[in-house]
Amino acid sequence: AAPNAAEVDLAAVAPPSRKERRKKAREAASMEGAVCGVPAIKGEVIAPIQSKVGGCGVEDPVRVTSISGVRLSQAATVDCSIATALNTWVSDVAQPAFDGKLAELQIAAHYICRSRNNVKGAKISEHGKGRAIDISGFILTDGRLLTVSDNYNRTLRRIYKAACGIFKTTLGPGSDGYHEDHFHFDTSARSGGAYCR
Repeated sequence: AAPNAAEVDLAAVAPPSRKERRKKAREAASMEGAVCGVPAIKGEVIAPIQSKVGGCGVEDPVRVTSISGVRLSQAATVDCSIATALNTWVSDVAQPAFDGKLAELQIAAHYICRSRNNVKGAKISEHGKGRAIDISGFILTDGRLLTVSDNYNRTLRRIYKAACGIFKTTLGPGSDGYHEDHFHFDTSARSGGAYCR
């Protein structure tokens, strides 16, 4: 027999099952503090950044504190294009290269309104648009610090090389003299593919 109207209404408002409640709790917990729609990117959405300097500013900035469980040494103000690219690089490249023992990225620079390489009269850096991040070192779970300037070994070379394509621009030791002690990654809009040196 077909259910009467009262039975249908009761079924519609029946409390969720225990399994459904657990699933919703897990989903909510994974999204707590998440930004850019990615549970692995933790931080906060912040107000748009406007600048009196032409070319600087970030329309939809986020302040990121960790990526795929890896802390940032300082909260990084960036846009979601760099945050999601960094998440891909950390989870797919850096963390596996360190056998899952990467604890912290040493952030050398993120959003700052300045010219490229701090050269007077040069174009605005991607840092000034929130589309760049500089990494100077890596802290492992055992407390060891591997800096780009002192430990540019096979592992660091491999993870740097693998960043090409995930990011639109990669600059590091040997690239141009301005990036000898850090990796510069950005998501600038480029025609003709990635620029990796």
